[in-house]
Amino acid sequence: MTDLIQAEFHCHSNYSPDSLMTIEEIIKTCRNKSIGKIAITDHGRNAGAFKAHQMAPDLVVVSEEILTNEGEILAYFMTEEIPDYLSPLEVVKRLKDQGAFISVAHPFDPYRGASWKPGTLEMLAPYLDGVEAFNARCFDPSFNEMAGTFANEHGLAWMVGSDAHSIPEIGRAVLQLPNFNSAEELRQAVKTATFSGKLSSKIVHLHSTIAKVINQFRRR
Repeated sequence: MTDLIQAEFHCHSNYSPDSLMTIEEIIKTCRNKSIGKIAITDHGRNAGAFKAHQMAPDLVVVSEEILTNEGEILAYFMTEEIPDYLSPLEVVKRLKDQGAFISVAHPFDPYRGASWKPGTLEMLAPYLDGVEAFNARCFDPSFNEMAGTFANEHGLAWMVGSDAHSIPEIGRAVLQLPNFNSAEELRQAVKTATFSGKLSSKIVHLHSTIAKVINQFRRR
C-alpha cells in the first residue's frame, strides 16, 4: 500500500507583501502538523520558495501565485519566476515551457482584487492540470462550489489550499495523496487524492491587512 501524506498547496511567506510568516516558521509548523509537502506560493515571486526548498527539499515545492491581467494562476514545481500582469495565455505558455503543474487560484471569488473575463477560464482549461476547488479564505462557500463544478466539467484535478498568510492557517485545507517529487508525479498523485478542510474565519483577512502595513513600514 502506498504511503499517503498531507499536502498544503497554497501558503504565503514574508516574501509576499501581505504575510509576516518566515520560512523557518513555516517549515517548523509543517513538521509539527505532520504536513508532508507545502507549496509556498508567494505573490509574483518565488525567491522565498527557492530558499525554503534549499532548507527543506523533502518538504517544500517551489511555487508561485501569479497575478495575470485578469485572475491569478498557481504554479508548482517551477524553475523560473514569472512576473505579474502578463496575459493568462502568456503565463501558461511560460509555465508549460518549465513543465510546471498549473492550477487557478479561487477562480470564482470576486473579492480577491482580480477577475476573469467571460470565456477566459474556458480557453485556459486545456492547458490546466487543476483548479483550486476549495480555498479556505473564501467568504462564501458558493465560490468554491462553482470552482469544483468547473473542475468537474473540464476534467481537471480538484486542488485545495488554506491560502495561509498566518501560522494558524497552515494546514487548514489539505489533500491527502501519495507522496510526489515532481510535476508529473503530482499529476498522478492527485488522481487518488482526498480532501480535508474547512473555511477560515473572516478575521484571518485582518492578518493580511496588518502584514501589508507592517511590511510597507519596513520598506521605508
